[in-house]
Amino acid sequence: MNLPIAPPAFDATTGPKQRRRADRGADIGAGCGLVFLELIALAVIFGLWFLSGFNLDPAKTVTSDSLWKYLAAVGGVGLLAIAAAVIAAWAGAVVTVVAQAVMAVLICVLVLSGAAVQSHQDRLCHDMPSAAGCGSDN
Repeated sequence: MNLPIAPPAFDATTGPKQRRRADRGADIGAGCGLVFLELIALAVIFGLWFLSGFNLDPAKTVTSDSLWKYLAAVGGVGLLAIAAAVIAAWAGAVVTVVAQAVMAVLICVLVLSGAAVQSHQDRLCHDMPSAAGCGSDN
Protein backbone atom coordinates (compact mmCIF):
# COMPACT_ATOMS: atom_id res chain seq x y z
CA MET A 1 0.00 0.00 0.00
CA ASN A 2 1.44 3.32 -1.06
CA LEU A 3 0.47 6.23 1.14
CA PRO A 4 0.79 9.78 -0.17
CA ILE A 5 3.72 11.74 1.16
CA ALA A 6 3.20 15.42 1.85
CA PRO A 7 5.94 17.80 0.81
CA PRO A 8 7.76 19.63 3.60
CA ALA A 9 6.02 22.83 4.61
CA PHE A 10 9.18 24.85 5.05
CA ASP A 11 12.83 23.88 5.00
CA ALA A 12 15.18 26.57 6.26
CA THR A 13 18.28 24.48 5.63
CA THR A 14 18.23 25.03 1.89
CA GLY A 15 17.71 27.94 -0.41
CA PRO A 16 19.03 31.49 -0.59
CA LYS A 17 18.27 32.32 3.06
CA GLN A 18 20.05 29.34 4.49
CA ARG A 19 21.09 29.88 8.10
CA ARG A 20 24.07 28.10 9.50
CA ARG A 21 24.11 28.06 13.30
CA ALA A 22 25.92 26.05 15.88
CA ASP A 23 24.01 23.65 18.08
CA ARG A 24 22.48 25.68 20.92
CA GLY A 25 23.64 23.34 23.69
CA ALA A 26 27.23 23.32 22.48
CA ASP A 27 27.03 27.09 22.01
CA ILE A 28 25.94 27.66 25.62
CA GLY A 29 28.54 25.21 26.90
CA ALA A 30 31.35 26.87 24.96
CA GLY A 31 30.27 30.34 26.05
CA CYS A 32 30.07 29.40 29.73
CA GLY A 33 33.35 27.47 29.57
CA LEU A 34 35.21 30.38 27.99
CA VAL A 35 33.82 32.87 30.51
CA PHE A 36 34.82 30.52 33.36
CA LEU A 37 38.38 30.16 32.01
CA GLU A 38 38.71 33.92 31.51
CA LEU A 39 37.51 34.60 35.06
CA ILE A 40 40.06 32.10 36.38
CA ALA A 41 42.81 33.82 34.36
CA LEU A 42 41.78 37.23 35.71
CA ALA A 43 41.67 35.91 39.28
CA VAL A 44 45.17 34.45 38.89
CA ILE A 45 46.58 37.67 37.40
CA PHE A 46 45.11 39.96 40.05
CA GLY A 47 45.90 37.41 42.77
CA LEU A 48 49.56 37.51 41.77
CA TRP A 49 49.45 41.30 41.90
CA PHE A 50 47.89 41.17 45.38
CA LEU A 51 50.47 38.67 46.61
CA SER A 52 53.30 40.88 45.35
CA GLY A 53 52.48 43.32 48.16
CA PHE A 54 51.86 40.69 50.82
CA ASN A 55 54.42 39.76 53.47
CA LEU A 56 54.07 38.07 56.84
CA ASP A 57 57.11 39.81 58.33
CA PRO A 58 55.74 42.65 60.52
CA ALA A 59 59.10 44.44 60.53
CA LYS A 60 59.13 44.81 56.77
CA THR A 61 57.19 47.40 54.79
CA VAL A 62 56.21 46.00 51.41
CA THR A 63 54.58 47.83 48.54
CA SER A 64 52.81 45.99 45.77
CA ASP A 65 54.24 45.85 42.26
CA SER A 66 53.25 48.32 39.62
CA LEU A 67 50.03 47.36 37.85
CA TRP A 68 51.37 47.95 34.33
CA LYS A 69 52.67 44.44 33.62
CA TYR A 70 49.57 42.88 35.15
CA LEU A 71 47.35 45.14 33.04
CA ALA A 72 49.24 43.96 29.97
CA ALA A 73 48.41 40.36 30.90
CA VAL A 74 44.75 41.30 31.44
CA GLY A 75 44.77 43.00 28.03
CA GLY A 76 46.03 39.73 26.55
CA VAL A 77 43.04 37.93 28.06
CA GLY A 78 40.82 40.61 26.49
CA LEU A 79 42.40 40.03 23.08
CA LEU A 80 41.74 36.31 23.44
CA ALA A 81 38.10 37.10 24.27
CA ILE A 82 37.81 39.21 21.12
CA ALA A 83 39.41 36.46 19.03
CA ALA A 84 37.00 33.90 20.52
CA ALA A 85 34.05 36.18 19.71
CA VAL A 86 35.19 36.52 16.09
CA ILE A 87 35.64 32.77 15.71
CA ALA A 88 32.26 32.12 17.34
CA ALA A 89 30.61 34.64 15.00
CA TRP A 90 32.09 32.83 12.03
CA ALA A 91 30.77 29.52 13.39
CA GLY A 92 27.31 30.97 14.06
CA ALA A 93 27.48 30.53 17.86
CA VAL A 94 25.37 33.50 18.95
CA VAL A 95 25.48 32.88 22.71
CA THR A 96 29.26 32.58 22.70
CA VAL A 97 29.58 35.79 20.68
CA VAL A 98 27.47 37.71 23.19
CA ALA A 99 29.29 36.22 26.20
CA GLN A 100 32.71 37.00 24.75
CA ALA A 101 31.68 40.52 23.74
CA VAL A 102 30.49 41.19 27.30
CA MET A 103 33.76 39.80 28.70
CA ALA A 104 35.78 41.93 26.28
CA VAL A 105 33.93 45.07 27.38
CA LEU A 106 34.39 44.23 31.07
CA ILE A 107 38.08 43.53 30.56
CA CYS A 108 38.43 46.82 28.67
CA VAL A 109 36.84 48.63 31.62
CA LEU A 110 39.22 46.83 34.01
CA VAL A 111 42.28 47.78 31.95
CA LEU A 112 41.24 51.42 31.57
CA SER A 113 40.36 51.87 35.24
CA GLY A 114 43.52 50.07 36.35
CA ALA A 115 45.60 52.27 34.05
CA ALA A 116 43.97 55.37 35.54
CA VAL A 117 44.68 54.19 39.09
CA GLN A 118 48.30 53.28 38.33
CA SER A 119 48.87 56.53 36.45
CA HIS A 120 47.56 58.45 39.46
CA GLN A 121 49.83 56.45 41.77
CA ASP A 122 52.85 57.04 39.50
CA ARG A 123 52.15 60.78 39.37
CA LEU A 124 51.74 60.90 43.16
CA CYS A 125 55.02 59.05 43.71
CA HIS A 126 56.77 61.32 41.21
CA ASP A 127 55.55 64.47 42.96
CA MET A 128 56.00 63.23 46.53
CA PRO A 129 58.28 60.15 46.78
CA SER A 130 57.65 59.77 50.51
CA ALA A 131 53.89 59.23 50.03
CA ALA A 132 52.26 56.02 51.24
CA GLY A 133 52.58 53.18 48.77
CA CYS A 134 55.66 54.64 47.08
CA GLY A 135 58.66 52.37 47.19
CA SER A 136 62.25 53.11 46.32
CA ASP A 137 61.89 51.20 43.01
CA ASN A 138 59.18 53.45 41.47
